[in-house]
Amino acid sequence: MKKKCKISIKNHKIITSLKNTETARIIWEKLPLKSKVNTWGSEVYFYVNFHSEIEDEAKEIIDFGEIAYWPIGKAIAIGFGKTPISKKNEIRLADKCNVWGKTSYDLKKLKDVVPGDEVIIERY
Repeated sequence: MKKKCKISIKNHKIITSLKNTETARIIWEKLPLKSKVNTWGSEVYFYVNFHSEIEDEAKEIIDFGEIAYWPIGKAIAIGFGKTPISKKNEIRLADKCNVWGKTSYDLKKLKDVVPGDEVIIERY
């Protein structure tokens, strides 16, 4: 069975299917996680207390619905639109990130999230 987790921010419940990657395995082992969010353009990110090495498939431009981990910043990034460094309508993160999950939740709803909001990730 495919592993899933729930990312809760405010009234948002983001059900995420985990990919078969080392980062996803580490995150699964560390759940539940709790943090405070930051925002950067149309991206919500939050720091976590673990590290995963950069993976071969890491990328800066993600697809809508992909959930990423930023190895250099030790943060989980949820991009849902343009960031300050995006060109045109791409979802460009600050650096190469490991995509560890995918969701069908309409991430554009995260526009109401503000820095300091609590985020909880737990097994689903």
